[in-house]
Amino acid sequence: MSPHIYKLEDWFLLKISAWIVKVDDGVYIVDTGMPFMGKRILKEAEKLGKLKGVLLTHGHSDHVGGLKKIVELRKVPVYAHKNDIKHMEGKEPFPGRKKAEFLVQPGLVQPLEELNDGTLKKIEDLTPIHTPGHSPGHVVYYHEKDRVLIGGDLFMSKKGQLKRPIAMFTANMEEAVESAGIVKELKPKVVSICHGCDVEEPHKQIDKYLYNFRLKNRHK
Repeated sequence: MSPHIYKLEDWFLLKISAWIVKVDDGVYIVDTGMPFMGKRILKEAEKLGKLKGVLLTHGHSDHVGGLKKIVELRKVPVYAHKNDIKHMEGKEPFPGRKKAEFLVQPGLVQPLEELNDGTLKKIEDLTPIHTPGHSPGHVVYYHEKDRVLIGGDLFMSKKGQLKRPIAMFTANMEEAVESAGIVKELKPKVVSICHGCDVEEPHKQIDKYLYNFRLKNRHK
């Protein structure tokens, strides 16, 4: 999809995606899909270089499902935002859900490193940005050279238009929609979406996206 970023897609009721990001001396995997996707993701990643680590946009089951197989085969570090780790380890349910889910082995996932100003430290060519709402620790990864924003579940899409993430799986929709304003700041060439087709120049749509949500909620 761009010189350094490759998107893998599969289907399980809906489209589910993961990404491979090529750096000078290897590759990173971003998200791992469902369990049946793990081996394929690793195989495709290693066609491009040595695996250096796994980065997660968030801790929901359709983003961490392939992780177990990947780390069984390759001992690499795994990172996510600190606010999601307790939920994916099963210590607390994700907000809005009744039951805790034991999705990863405790201690497997490390928190993304924070700088003194609270922003997240770059990982080679990727800048992680905290975009809470869909989950407390949802993160997007911006590749500045390619101008691609790996968006996880920041958006859905339909016919090239930005759509809100699925409500029943989103902890705080108002916060998720406000977090989506990051595309106005970054102006990426493309936002790459897990459960839908990628959207070009999303910043050109974001004012309407935010306005429509606020208008709808004002009338509730």
